[in-house]
Amino acid sequence: MAELLHQPFSSFSFNGMKLESRRVGDVRKVTSFKPLQCVLNEKDNRRIAVVKNGKDSLDMCRVVNGMWQTSGGWGKIDRDKAVDAMLKYADAGLTAFDMAEIYGPAEDLYGIFINRIRRERPPDVLERVRGLTKWVPPPVKMTGSYVRQNIDISRKRMDVPSLDMLQFHWWDYSNTGYLDALKHLNDLKEEGKIKTVALTNFDTERLQIILENGIPVVSNQVQHSLVDMRPQQKMAELCQLTGVKLITSVCPSFCAHT
Repeated sequence: MAELLHQPFSSFSFNGMKLESRRVGDVRKVTSFKPLQCVLNEKDNRRIAVVKNGKDSLDMCRVVNGMWQTSGGWGKIDRDKAVDAMLKYADAGLTAFDMAEIYGPAEDLYGIFINRIRRERPPDVLERVRGLTKWVPPPVKMTGSYVRQNIDISRKRMDVPSLDMLQFHWWDYSNTGYLDALKHLNDLKEEGKIKTVALTNFDTERLQIILENGIPVVSNQVQHSLVDMRPQQKMAELCQLTGVKLITSVCPSFCAHT
């Protein structure tokens, strides 16, 4: 899955692989290899997007690698091959990864991946890598200790002191506990355990309520494609007015978000 952050896909191009070789006797040996790379076209010089709300800000690659395929519905995941693939994406300039605590081993894979980045890549690559995760709790009472416990689990699995982005989802809008959860998440952000708080698949009405309660969310990840343009009905207008960014995905969503 690839996700686009407020940018048309036509803005991107893909540099083809380049391979050079020379013949040694009867054998042709590869002398250099340049992998496929994703770059923003010259006319659009912004390959990095910035999501922000007030003092909260996060810069990230506009194309996000989705990790929902690791959740188990597509067969067993080979850990080493998965992490190798993540490294290849990062080397190609696709340095943002989107996951969730419910996506099987996704957060654990990211933890292995980020440690290999730390050991095997230059510091500037580590500075560009972003890990976006989600928290999809049951609609139980959202106490500060409960929220903290779950966020600490994700931090441990991903092996990071602070989550780049925590995207929150709620199943039952009749239960307003989502506001309590978001307030506790904002407290954890102030403590430095989360860099930015965001949403996933919230509808327009609830997004407006959240913002009116003074909770600084930076983005809302929603399904959007040629066959599903629900965000254009109401969501896009509210986001333009408030500065909340949309992270759009072509995968099936949790709920309606018009």
